[in-house]
Amino acid sequence: MDARAKVRWRSVTVWAACLAALAVPITSGCSPSDHDARAAGDPAPVSLAQGGQLQRALDAVTAAGAVGVQAEVIGAGGRWRGVSGHARLGGAQPVPRQGRFRMGSITKSFTATVLLQLAAQGRVGLDDPVERYLPGLVPGGQHITLRQLLNHTSGIADYLDDTKTYPIAGRTFLEKVRFHTFPAEQLARSGVALPRYFPPGKGWHYSNTNYVLAGLIIEKVTGRSWQDEISRRIVRPLGLHTTTAPSSDPDIPGPHAHGYMEIDGRAVDITRMNPSIAGPAGAMISTTGDLDRFYAALLGGRLLPATWLAEMKKTVPIPDGSPAKEADGLGIDSMQLPCGVTVWGYDGGIVGYGSKSLHTADGHRGITLSVTLRDLSDPHTTQILDAIQRTVDTAFCGTR
Repeated sequence: MDARAKVRWRSVTVWAACLAALAVPITSGCSPSDHDARAAGDPAPVSLAQGGQLQRALDAVTAAGAVGVQAEVIGAGGRWRGVSGHARLGGAQPVPRQGRFRMGSITKSFTATVLLQLAAQGRVGLDDPVERYLPGLVPGGQHITLRQLLNHTSGIADYLDDTKTYPIAGRTFLEKVRFHTFPAEQLARSGVALPRYFPPGKGWHYSNTNYVLAGLIIEKVTGRSWQDEISRRIVRPLGLHTTTAPSSDPDIPGPHAHGYMEIDGRAVDITRMNPSIAGPAGAMISTTGDLDRFYAALLGGRLLPATWLAEMKKTVPIPDGSPAKEADGLGIDSMQLPCGVTVWGYDGGIVGYGSKSLHTADGHRGITLSVTLRDLSDPHTTQILDAIQRTVDTAFCGTR
């Protein structure tokens, strides 16, 4: 399924690609409720006045129909964290600050970073054919490069297009997907067996299969799982203590808000699920704080040499008519916003959860946001997305 063709959410399900941000300086003090989230070495919180504006923006997201939302804004030596709504539908407990959530396709930024690190070490070549690393797996793989996997120009179909095998909504999801384990090679074979979107390099089309293949290449080259490589190369060095890359574990460790899916007219708590259907394309779990730290390190040059970060930021246009002018790099998007600033990051989602992480080119300023809905087909989805857009604008453009 091309998620952009749905409600403008992109991921392994149907999450939006419409959020955008513009960075402006944020200064001084904070709301007392944020002190419990301070950690050693973290920047000082941002101003109470700006925090009030951001809190009102988050409240508008839940007023529009979201079950809950949490956000972290960083910039100019400051940080603000806020939540709105409830951890459970119909409950009284608020969304936990720094609650964990399924990040969906933001996982792709981690997977791409590892593959680029391998390229920097001379262990793979971005313009090498896929066939060199996964012989016989991808028909025509001698004509598809690793770069084309990472920027979605391979033409390989998304395995989620096979909705009979991988239903991502309704009762069939509960019966055939929710607690089922899908080996990555199975997902890859499903995707490459479908008709191609276009010949390699002749277009752009989002496909989760591309990143499942990237994960398999990481495993072939290193002899370790993609999860182990992400942990060894990114999570542990950066101290991302609330970030995990599960294989088939259905649980979210630590405090978290709950996600839902509407089935037969009833909202079903879908929080527990086997994330293997997403694999290296979208299975990871994190917090707003960890994702802000990750992108700050990535864009600040701590994870990739400058030459390879520049390769990551070489983009191709995304022809989807989104409200922001977007382009796709290697596991990271650029968005040129109506207010004239370009930001970098990714959006993601998986059943029950949607997320967005956007940052300036140097990684010094950004926003990470996670939202839970009653259901992806909620009739209020458009209003929720508009409210999220206003939250991002408030965080980085100021009030307009």
